[in-house]
Amino acid sequence: MPIFRAIFAAGKLAREVPCTSLIGCANIGQKRSRCSSFLSKSGEYSLQSTLSTHLKNQRLDEACQIFNKTGIPNAHLYTKMINGYCRNNRLNDALLLFYKMPIRDTVVWNSIIKGCSDCGDLIMARNLFDEMPERNVVSWTTMINGYLRFGMMDVAETLFNEMSFRDVVSWNSMIYGYFSNGEVGKACELFEKMPCRNVISWTSMISGLDQNGRSNEALTLFRQMVGCALEPTSDTLCCVVTACAKVSAFEQGLQIHAHIVKMGYFLDDFISASLITFYAKCKQVENFCKVFHERGHDNVVVWTSLLTGYNLNFKHEDALKVFSDMMKRGGLPNQSSFTSVLNSCCGLVDSGRGKEVHAAAIKLRFQTDVFVCNSLVVLYSRCGSIRDGIAAFRGILEKNLVSWNSIIVACAQHGYGMRVLSFFCQMIRSNVEPDEITFTGLLYACSHSGMARKGRRFFQYFTQFKSVEIKLEHCACMVDIMGRCGELEEAEDFIKNCPIEVNSMVWLALLSACRMHFNSEIAERAAKCILDLDPHCSAAYILLSNLYASSSRWMDVSRIRWEMRKRGIVKQQGCSWVTVKGTRHEFLSEDRSHPLTEEIYQHLEWLDGKLKEFGYAPDKGFALHDLEDEQKEAVLSRHSERLAIAFGLISTAEGSPIIVMKNLRVCGDCHSAIKLIARIVGREITLRDSSRFHHFTDGICSCGDYW
Repeated sequence: MPIFRAIFAAGKLAREVPCTSLIGCANIGQKRSRCSSFLSKSGEYSLQSTLSTHLKNQRLDEACQIFNKTGIPNAHLYTKMINGYCRNNRLNDALLLFYKMPIRDTVVWNSIIKGCSDCGDLIMARNLFDEMPERNVVSWTTMINGYLRFGMMDVAETLFNEMSFRDVVSWNSMIYGYFSNGEVGKACELFEKMPCRNVISWTSMISGLDQNGRSNEALTLFRQMVGCALEPTSDTLCCVVTACAKVSAFEQGLQIHAHIVKMGYFLDDFISASLITFYAKCKQVENFCKVFHERGHDNVVVWTSLLTGYNLNFKHEDALKVFSDMMKRGGLPNQSSFTSVLNSCCGLVDSGRGKEVHAAAIKLRFQTDVFVCNSLVVLYSRCGSIRDGIAAFRGILEKNLVSWNSIIVACAQHGYGMRVLSFFCQMIRSNVEPDEITFTGLLYACSHSGMARKGRRFFQYFTQFKSVEIKLEHCACMVDIMGRCGELEEAEDFIKNCPIEVNSMVWLALLSACRMHFNSEIAERAAKCILDLDPHCSAAYILLSNLYASSSRWMDVSRIRWEMRKRGIVKQQGCSWVTVKGTRHEFLSEDRSHPLTEEIYQHLEWLDGKLKEFGYAPDKGFALHDLEDEQKEAVLSRHSERLAIAFGLISTAEGSPIIVMKNLRVCGDCHSAIKLIARIVGREITLRDSSRFHHFTDGICSCGDYW
């Protein structure tokens, strides 16, 4: 018998006990009843264990069969089954079982109320709460949590005030609820009134303040907590490190890191992840790498923090290497990992490696995940592959606001105005409410597709739309819409009567339109307003100088350039690049630094001859220097985008598309030439300039010559 008791105490089942022990027990008559009791308890333990396993693995039907075999289940088993049903959103089954119970204790009442709340049936939860024969503090707190979860603050407050006794958990629940619903002031007031606080109370306050944009106050509160001789937990320290990261409180973060090491929390994965993020946001690349390499990590959260850290510091190549190492070591990336590494691919404008990451996402069944697909939409659209971006968008099962905004902005940047309108209509039909980004995308699409009337209607509509705040970007887009249509005086009046105070960005939109329509009078007024706001705005000087140059006002050009030299303002140099086999090749105007310079210029000469055969004549108005006509033609034919295209043509397979990026706006002469080049070589050429994408195919551009 001592052996049997020891085995049973160790948690072993009766079927594992040697038969000799049972025979010995059976031979002792006075101990038969005790042996039967052990067998009964062992069988009950076995059923409970099996039931728990089935519930844990969401095998509810198997769990129900085991439950029915127990004869007369006790309240504990009933509670287990009810909790299992509620966790799997089978509230009706949970309620049926609850009402079958012969006797219900307070624990099971609390469980069914919580289950109703978790399943979204707050009315049923309240009905059960009102029916309870006896309520304890857990019952009240459970009901309050239900109301807080649904944002019903007034009802939660009423219940909280009705409580005859409140423990620290109920106080903490109300504080958490206030913060979750943006009621920061009330949370702070309640915290001050608390008769007794524990470490969770302080942690809830620190986390709540930080998440509501009051990180400095969160750090002040942490200092008060330490002053009260309360020892912070790992959760507290995570929240404090996160607050330090948000406000780049480097010195305080270092002190907290030292405290973490002293308390032995540096091995905690979530602490490590928070520290990596903190150092990354403080631009301390070496330090966040050191945190990661202090010990081997196999937690995906830590790996993802490292990925994001490199991303934040524009170390995109390092981020891709980390992702590769993670995969090689058998780590399974989550949606955040994929989002971060896809952002790095986007930063490199490398759709090739983006496709490799996309393939890995498909293997791990993330191909329909909303966060991963949103990143894919942005990646493909920024790399010039709008068709792949649209395909990724259509693969999203449950689209959110970011999904719709991503595809609307992407199509707008590629000049597909009608598709933007189509996606916007689908968004409205899907009951997704637009925001400021949606508004910007719509106006941008109207601006770059010549849809001035629709642009005005959208502006009027969103002006009356209370949930969308009109911002400077929207005003700049509206000025751009009117300016592109040649309505320069109307655009100037719009700026002067703008409901919000405008900045140089809005005036620059008008100045750019004046350059397009050769209106020097309004341009000079716009430039004066810009330079009053920002005396070192290089764009204003360049646009005005280019306007004078296109009108052959060379004295004015010289005056502007002298003014720039006097103020130390340097013109941004035009640069174009093309990526071939993962390597980025950059070109400046008339550049001769590339190893394949001879081949590039030979190909350009061949193209020049072909262009003349197709009737191309250079537009010398875009040669912004006082030169002879022949020299102007030579300068135009050696612009950076043409050098990049020539390199792409000689370095890629016949018939394959070419994608070129440029840091400035493409000039009108190059735009005309590239249309013909695409026709001559029989390839699709995509050019992304500072304002939009141009897709050139067979002598036609997707912008319809309206950009």
